Amino acid sequence: MHLGRTTLSKFLIENISGTQDGAALAALLVDVAAAVKAISALSAKGALGGATGTLDTINVQGETQKPLDVLSNTAFVNTFQLGGLVAGVASEEMDDPFPIQPPHTRGPFLAIFDPLDGSSNIDSNVSVGSIFSILRAPETGEPVLQDYLQPGVKQVAAGYSVYGPATLMVITVGNGTHGFTLDREVGNFILTHPNMQIPADTNEFAINTSNERFWEPPVTRYIGECKAGKTGPRERDFNMRWIASMVAEVHRIMMRGGIFMYPRDTKDVSKPGRLRLMYEANPMGFIVEQAGGRASTGRERILDIQPDLIHQRVPVILGSRNEVDRVVHYHAQYDAGSDQPYESPLFNERGLYRP
Repeated sequence: MHLGRTTLSKFLIENISGTQDGAALAALLVDVAAAVKAISALSAKGALGGATGTLDTINVQGETQKPLDVLSNTAFVNTFQLGGLVAGVASEEMDDPFPIQPPHTRGPFLAIFDPLDGSSNIDSNVSVGSIFSILRAPETGEPVLQDYLQPGVKQVAAGYSVYGPATLMVITVGNGTHGFTLDREVGNFILTHPNMQIPADTNEFAINTSNERFWEPPVTRYIGECKAGKTGPRERDFNMRWIASMVAEVHRIMMRGGIFMYPRDTKDVSKPGRLRLMYEANPMGFIVEQAGGRASTGRERILDIQPDLIHQRVPVILGSRNEVDRVVHYHAQYDAGSDQPYESPLFNERGLYRP
């Protein structure tokens, strides 16, 4: 398919400039792209740019920060402050939301973001990324915490960038999901993946199996069936993937299908989930749904959750719709006390020949 050279700016002008606050939203997404380009340049330098190693600081999540975590957060905050298009920002790396203060101009939006997802991969030179969510700001006054706590269905735009062999930016403004690749020679993002669609069926699942002993029975049941392959009730083989970067996991699913799971578990009962609702689950859920996929906690649609906290954590199960629907069905059966967990036939998992 010949796409010509549709830049991100041209795409936004053609698709949203005529909608409510469309011109401002288009300008804001161009600003986001500028921050992404800056982070891409920083990550590409690796140790040469001082991006590797760790700092002596701990963020609000209780995680040790990497230099690139801080640099990426600064790139986003500075971009939003100078752009005049947002009234406030919230980030994984900041304890509380940050209102835009004079002399900077406030705009009609709120920006919530994870500046560097998968930062544990930096030292290994494995793909990392950024995730962002755009909400409407209150019409007057400085935004307060409650203004940020909007359910995912209220998002006006969301996206992620992945810093890999190529830098890609995938966005949705509610009319499909579209991917842009950074042309480093000219500095523009070019439309390369219009109207991305996640296949409804898949033979790939992504989950951290080291937590298997802490999973709830519906998840154990589903993964057990996948691992049983052709000898089990699914009657086909599955492949497992795990990169430890939500951006990389989701982007693979966007390109070829799959299911990503970071389910509720009992490893830390104080946390109902591991991933953050506002700047991980909600934007990714919006992107995935706009590409024909599903995004659920296992018990409810992610985008319908009413947030209580800016750093709220939730279980996440998203990707190919038929597989997500199956996992949701298993949760419903379990909660109703009517599930029949699949038990592999004797010796199946030992790999012995079956006639």
